[in-house]
Amino acid sequence: MSKTAVILFNLGGPDSPKAIAPFLFSLFNDKAIVTLPQPLRALVAAYITIKRLPAAYAIYRKIGGKSPIFEQTQAQAEQLEKQLNKKPGEQYKAFVCMRHWHPKSSLVIKKVKAYAPDRILLLPLYPQYSTTTTGSSFADWDAACSKAGLDVPTKRICCYPADLGIVAAHVKLIRDMYWKAGEEGKPRLLFSAHGLPEKTIIAGDPYQWQVEKMVEAIVQVLAIRDLDYSICYQSRVGKLEWIGPATDEEIIEAGAEKMPLLVVPISFVSEHSETLVELDIEYRKLAQENGVPGYWRVPTLGVEPLFIEALAELCLKADKNPPVSSFAGIRYCMQKYGKCACAAEAK
Repeated sequence: MSKTAVILFNLGGPDSPKAIAPFLFSLFNDKAIVTLPQPLRALVAAYITIKRLPAAYAIYRKIGGKSPIFEQTQAQAEQLEKQLNKKPGEQYKAFVCMRHWHPKSSLVIKKVKAYAPDRILLLPLYPQYSTTTTGSSFADWDAACSKAGLDVPTKRICCYPADLGIVAAHVKLIRDMYWKAGEEGKPRLLFSAHGLPEKTIIAGDPYQWQVEKMVEAIVQVLAIRDLDYSICYQSRVGKLEWIGPATDEEIIEAGAEKMPLLVVPISFVSEHSETLVELDIEYRKLAQENGVPGYWRVPTLGVEPLFIEALAELCLKADKNPPVSSFAGIRYCMQKYGKCACAAEAK
């Protein structure tokens, strides 16, 4: 029986208050996020960590002192594994691999070696490709494999922003909430994604374009007449110019227009501090303070059956695709986005 190891990449999050500082340091010491050379990058990462630590402690206290992202990703892995193993003659095992907290690549590789797969499939739980997320995870995995001597045929799914199955999962969750929110007036949809510095996009990162293509596909399938919606970006930090508009600015504008809001976390597939605290607590308070007449938030995809089925379909199709491919089986991004994974593979 053929064996496939499916590696689910996610960012990770602190699993206790004492893990918050090392988690932040790992995040800002990532060369895909802070592009300075070492040892300057480590010094900057230490400075940012110390500066952000009080706010980070306050954030995680609101959700029990830890991030729920590992448990939620593990639940997704278990459901995906069940779905994949419905196929006769094939055996799949899903492994959770976190970029900036445990379990990291080095530990996961030991487990993969013990499983002894015939092939490996890398599946990031980031629908939109960015060098700061999927790209960083791929690079870290490759370095850890080289160090551990793991040499198994490997394929990579780099992105799936407009995959019809993923879109259908979003549409289901949005529709479930849209009609409830509509009881207080037709709401505006705010598709809120994690932000990035403008310089990252200018350098050829396709993330923002992929966010826009995903929203375009969802809106088309929703097919709600005269739908009022906008795309915005949250979690802005530091003094750099970030892509926009910012989610908080859109909320304030909606308050001025007395417009109800339904927020859709478009770049997150599991609940964590940016949804449970930033969207549900901080931005809800901002909405109330600015007179937004109604504020609702669509849940992340989680273990929604349509989402799990779509991920499984992506895995099954990957066997016939090039070593690095998008959901479409070929390069998805426009040529000007030279930082996409498919472009790097072609060089």
